[in-house]
Amino acid sequence: MRIVRRAVASGAPVVGLLTDKGTFHRFPRKFPTLGSLLRLRKPEIESVLAKTRTRPADTSHARLLAPIDAGIEVWAAGVTFKRSEEARVEESATPDVYARVYTAERPELFFKASARRVAGHDEAIVIRGDSTWDVPEPELAVVANPDGEIVAYTICNDVSSRSIEAQNPLYLPQAKVWAHSCALGPALVPAWEIADPYALKVRLRIARGTAPAWSGESTMADLVRRFDDLLDYLFREDEFPAGVVLSTGTGLVPPETFTLEAGDVVEIEIEGIGVLRNPVVRGKSALGLA
Repeated sequence: MRIVRRAVASGAPVVGLLTDKGTFHRFPRKFPTLGSLLRLRKPEIESVLAKTRTRPADTSHARLLAPIDAGIEVWAAGVTFKRSEEARVEESATPDVYARVYTAERPELFFKASARRVAGHDEAIVIRGDSTWDVPEPELAVVANPDGEIVAYTICNDVSSRSIEAQNPLYLPQAKVWAHSCALGPALVPAWEIADPYALKVRLRIARGTAPAWSGESTMADLVRRFDDLLDYLFREDEFPAGVVLSTGTGLVPPETFTLEAGDVVEIEIEGIGVLRNPVVRGKSALGLA
């Protein structure tokens, strides 16, 4: 069972459940957006999903959209895996900054994207036109309601400019946030359907033309932070009335010799969650943005 947003020929996207058999069941009218559902407590969400499964089934195929709508923010955690800490130490002119945060009590948390900056499954992700070293960052993302309860999981691609971040840690927002610098999807998986999220395997595949350009695999067991701890810091002095997506960091970092190029295709697979695939373009003009 997957929570999805689907495109329609005209009008606003529709939200509902996509079953393993491929049937779509639309949420009741009182839940027209994901944000309206995520405002509920976890047991209430479970109840809504159970009732939605009994609603009329739609067997038509429709394009899946990024599982996020206006009002939901995407935040991210950094330096939560040893490999991520090593990579950022290697790239940085101030390596001690990352070494210290890896072992610190307070995690690194940063704003990543609003809904309009997020690409969905099979939509283009963007590498900056003013960057020379760009990488995908495959991550498991937790979805929390306004009370900080984890209600779902999804896949996040935290696209990053390592060349810009390497110049100065204060450039982090520019190295992380721009149009389509984030991809989510293909769906939200209810938290109660994942027995142990820390046991999940994460796979990254990058294709260039007809050939593989890079691939790797990691496990969430290598995460040095706990989800509840990350959410505790995120919610301490902030609120998220429509819920929030928190990407938990990556244990897969391509080597310094690798950089994304326009035309590449990035696939991230997390067992139990699905496969998120995105073609790569360079610069916002490739999206038709001025």
